Amino acid sequence: MNIFILFLSRLRLSLQIVKTALAAAISWFVATNLLHAEYPYFAALAAILTVQVTVADSVEKATQRIIGIIGGVMLSMLIGHWFQIGGLSIFVVILLGMWISKALRMNPQIISQVAVSSFLVLAFGQSEEGYAFDRIIETIIGSAIAVLINAVIVPQDAIPEVEQSILRLSKIASSTLKSLHVILDVSGSRRKTGRSEVDALILETENCHKTLKLAEQSLKYNIFLTHKRTRLSRLAVSISKLEHITVQIRGIRRGLADLQLDETFQLEFSDLQQLKRAMDATANCITAFGETMIHASEANLLQLSKAIELARSEQALCLLELRNIASLETLRDVGSVLTDLSRIVAETERQNLSREIAKVK
Repeated sequence: MNIFILFLSRLRLSLQIVKTALAAAISWFVATNLLHAEYPYFAALAAILTVQVTVADSVEKATQRIIGIIGGVMLSMLIGHWFQIGGLSIFVVILLGMWISKALRMNPQIISQVAVSSFLVLAFGQSEEGYAFDRIIETIIGSAIAVLINAVIVPQDAIPEVEQSILRLSKIASSTLKSLHVILDVSGSRRKTGRSEVDALILETENCHKTLKLAEQSLKYNIFLTHKRTRLSRLAVSISKLEHITVQIRGIRRGLADLQLDETFQLEFSDLQQLKRAMDATANCITAFGETMIHASEANLLQLSKAIELARSEQALCLLELRNIASLETLRDVGSVLTDLSRIVAETERQNLSREIAKVK
């Protein structure tokens, strides 16, 4: 199937285009040969408009179209008893259809569908018996066939994109935390705050959430990808943890920015390199965490375990420096930074790590 998709890409075609054409053809065939419909274009048209990127989107489009055509048929049949087809009747049926749909706060797609359906049924339904009912059946058949084809033929699986997004976010979070070293450097003439780096991290976190939502959308209503929902739920937990880590990094940036202006901190906290080593070790935990969440191999689990142990050790050495700080305000700010570093490690720490390794073996 991957070879077929590659072949389509070379022809400047997409799988969705092929699905759309196939759904329209099958819908026309079913409406013509099984229903013996004289005008089966409603079935093909419904199929064309229903095929979307995900099954959930297709179900939503199908629902909108079916509701729209039922509403349009009912309205046009009602108006048809009082008016003949003409400019006035067309104005009234479209005006009433769209007004009622909007008053009921329906989707804009449904509002348009009500107008189109009511117009067509008003124009042709009066001259042909059963026309309105046939159009509803054809729309349901075309929509159902489109949803089925979209679910059966290579349904979209966005989980790999979520995995790549998690890896990218964990690496950016790690590099952002390491980049905050510059805030501690007060020797230069221009002091840095690390705000731009943190803003980029926040943006990447939002992108990661968007990717997750698209993946959840791709699995919704898709019975053929049910087994992947468990995997996606675990990835969602990882994203939640990375978001918490992002919050802690933002707190660290603010804490370091305050310490940058604190002369007491510069005088009494003698080992800045130790604090930088603790930040680096904590940042390495984030990278190892992202890799372990995607590939829970024995090597990655052990690497995460060692990174956590080292980060805990480096943070503990920083705590020893607190004895030299007399100012309560400075002590509070330094303690806040170390607390956030500790919370980051807690987010990356896997419970029952030995059990995880045993499972891999």
